[in-house]
Amino acid sequence: MELVYSRDQRREESERESDRLLAIQARDGDLVAFEALVTRKTPAVISVARRILGNTEDARDVSQMVFLRVWEQLGRYDDHYSFNTWLYRIATNLSIDFLRSARSREKAHGATLYLVRSRQEDTSGDASRAAEDGEIGKLFQRVSGAMTGKQKAAFVLREMQDCDTREIAEILGCGESTVRNHLFNARKVMRRELAKIYPALLRRAPKP
Repeated sequence: MELVYSRDQRREESERESDRLLAIQARDGDLVAFEALVTRKTPAVISVARRILGNTEDARDVSQMVFLRVWEQLGRYDDHYSFNTWLYRIATNLSIDFLRSARSREKAHGATLYLVRSRQEDTSGDASRAAEDGEIGKLFQRVSGAMTGKQKAAFVLREMQDCDTREIAEILGCGESTVRNHLFNARKVMRRELAKIYPALLRRAPKP
């Protein structure tokens, strides 16, 4: 187990370093490097945006905005830090802005969080697991509308992208205590909204 974990960890570190080097090359005007970054990171950006917005079409639109913003701001990227953190900050902020704009235009019905416990790339689960995850996703679409954009973003980054509190704080541009508050309130909102739908289920569930 430790050997497998070590290999996975080394691979992740290698990918992060590769992303950082591509970003440096793109920052220096290398269009091929930038195109490679776009190709490599688009699925992750769409995944984050979709889980905040709950709409794949909107997520694709936001992803295009994200990489346009990345190209415009590459000169500000500090290569001493993770490119993923910098990219997720842009993706999260633009997703939240899009969500707020949608609400202001009374389109909040299409801006819900798509939360599914299995990772998008995990295709090894059986049919019953997939069906269960689909139901979970539909359920969270119903309850997440009561969350703020920051609460949704913090929850997605923590539970779906496996970011730790420190990295989420960097992405959202806030303190770690604020991140913990966002996560606490997001879970509190979910419990409250779930209680309206399945009161008997929530009575049996342990309190956080």
